[in-house]
Amino acid sequence: MNTKNLRWVIVGLVAIATVINYIDRNALAVMWPQISEELGMTKNDYALILTFFMVGYALGQSLFGKIFDLIGTRLGFVLAIVVWSLSIMLHAVVRGVVGLGLVRFGLAVGEAGNWPGATKANAEWFPINERALAQGIFNAGASVGAVVSAPLIAWLYVFLGWKGTFVAIGVLGIVWLLPWLLVYKAPPDRHPWLSEEERAYILSGQKADTTASQDDQAAPGWLEMLRYRQSWAVIAARFFLDPVWWLFVSWLPIYLADQFGFDIKQIGMFAWVPYVGAALGAVFGGWLAGYLIKNGRTINYARKHTITLGGAIMLPSLIATAYAATPLVAVLLIAVILFGFQLAIGNIQTLPSDYFSGKSVGSLAGVSGTAAVSGVLITTWLVPAITQTSYVPFFVLGAALVPLAVGAVWLFGGTIGPLTAKPTTHLP
Repeated sequence: MNTKNLRWVIVGLVAIATVINYIDRNALAVMWPQISEELGMTKNDYALILTFFMVGYALGQSLFGKIFDLIGTRLGFVLAIVVWSLSIMLHAVVRGVVGLGLVRFGLAVGEAGNWPGATKANAEWFPINERALAQGIFNAGASVGAVVSAPLIAWLYVFLGWKGTFVAIGVLGIVWLLPWLLVYKAPPDRHPWLSEEERAYILSGQKADTTASQDDQAAPGWLEMLRYRQSWAVIAARFFLDPVWWLFVSWLPIYLADQFGFDIKQIGMFAWVPYVGAALGAVFGGWLAGYLIKNGRTINYARKHTITLGGAIMLPSLIATAYAATPLVAVLLIAVILFGFQLAIGNIQTLPSDYFSGKSVGSLAGVSGTAAVSGVLITTWLVPAITQTSYVPFFVLGAALVPLAVGAVWLFGGTIGPLTAKPTTHLP
């Protein structure tokens, strides 16, 4: 049986997994006003629970980067989603800060696998000129998950309470396994449903033909990979940029509650709006890079200029949001911020497959994800301290990170494209 455009079905399934991923992780923040009141917890307790999550997320990124390289994309996703689905269900039975922290840790380890797994699936299933768009569709899943999570969780909370809601959303991941195991039977070089025409299109477009042949493409080991300055472009860019996203994923519902006195229902009405901008930015960023490449621009030009455009959108919007006077103005400006963020991050996440081949792709995606979480951990503990009297420092912090992320790509990235196995691009 041949299935037309099977590569887009695969990325669609990964995007759906990402939607579920964000529904699960956002549930605690959306229901926090009620959970914290019932269990007697404070904003500092929330920061501690977030720290458990981010430590697990940091470890999970590198761990699953290696796992996906060892056992493959199909089984890697199965393992990741089983771990995170069981962990979110266990939220219903814990009662204290430590208990919540431990189940958040397990949730994070599993959810972290989604990102190196998606990057690896992208590298396996798409020619290089379509990868940014595929990454954009996958990233749009994160945005769609964030869009639907607030109203969905608020609705489930009304009928099931917070404990029942955690169980219900955990079931979603288990259900997702059925189509995944049915459709993802093998990589594209031997998938029985793939037409020969699509197989040839995917495999022939895996590498740019201007700088390295398939055999010469660099595929260094984990430690050797870190001697390439291009690896540090990805690692540093994610260290500085990912905290901008997490400032809103982790703190937006609490910002709306603190700044504007919102309850759970009002959070559900407003908190989804910024992620519409994020979804649009994810798809547009992927389309724009692909458009530039198809129209004669180099991979280097397309990636760097799309990333820079995203930064140019984020920076003034973050500063403006610091002084937003109404919740509507605030969430609309945050939508612009997240549009710019997704415009940039989708192309940054594509860089591992631009530079390397083979097992290095998942490994670099995982290591850079761990670096990203390290940056998020720092900002997680800064937020309670800097928002005691005002949220202006919250947005100024985000604005300060943007030029550092964009600068890392230009400073360390070199000429973006496939690297040869020769050590000419190593750090001294």
